[in-house]
Amino acid sequence: MTLFTTTDDVKGISPDAISTLITLPVERQSVAAQVATVIPTNATRTHIPLVTADPSAAWVAEGAEITASDPTLDDVIVTPAKIAGLSIITNELAADTSPAAAGIVGDGLSRDIARKIDAAFFGSKGASTVQPAGLEDLVGFSAVDGGTAWANLDPFAEALSNAEGLGLGVDSFVANPADALILATLKESSTSQRPLLTPDPTQPAKRLLQGVPLFVSSAVTEGTVWGIPKVRAILVRRNDVDLAVDRSAYFTSDRTAIRATMRVSFAFPHAAAIQKISLTA
Repeated sequence: MTLFTTTDDVKGISPDAISTLITLPVERQSVAAQVATVIPTNATRTHIPLVTADPSAAWVAEGAEITASDPTLDDVIVTPAKIAGLSIITNELAADTSPAAAGIVGDGLSRDIARKIDAAFFGSKGASTVQPAGLEDLVGFSAVDGGTAWANLDPFAEALSNAEGLGLGVDSFVANPADALILATLKESSTSQRPLLTPDPTQPAKRLLQGVPLFVSSAVTEGTVWGIPKVRAILVRRNDVDLAVDRSAYFTSDRTAIRATMRVSFAFPHAAAIQKISLTA
């Protein structure tokens, strides 16, 4: 990857700085990156194995021939799409070499890239020809009826059972903040103030839904909660994340342009493993 140019007014930033300012903050702030399996790659296209039928085992006598059985294999081809952000700062701030100034440079871009990744992951690409398809585009997911309003945790128990029927577990639930608030205020009974959601003793700020961590993202459609097995939700990220500084574009206003680009896409190789718990109108 090319990080440095021969133009005096345009400067690349070292891979270590890019990781500190953009890559790691995005993956910390993106809910999608926390609930999915992140696969970093240098390839233009990534093949994600898709097993449509398992090999068949059988009981055999000692010393007897074992009948060969092959899995039915397919794959999902993932081509990471580019997401880019541009930030304009004063040259005074750009010239400041303190860690705090460097953090300001990357914070805004990393936050917005993380938001856009989550919006794509939990949403739909719609008519876009460049945005990757998200969960709202998925066909064949396991649908769970949440009723007309969140009243108890039964729908989430059903989602766990659906995944267990496929030999999997749900590693995380993800809800819109409005739904998370309602779920957090549900009580055991009309005579109890004890909440149905339980805290995670290892992370007091986290909440557990049927023993599964509950994540919150405004990118999730209100009235929907996703149940995600981590091994069946893939986020592919190209390693050639780029962060460039250009002093020429805003020369007359004594400002500096900072551009960040990252290539990301998603794959859901086992649609039925993804649980969509939705309220009915």
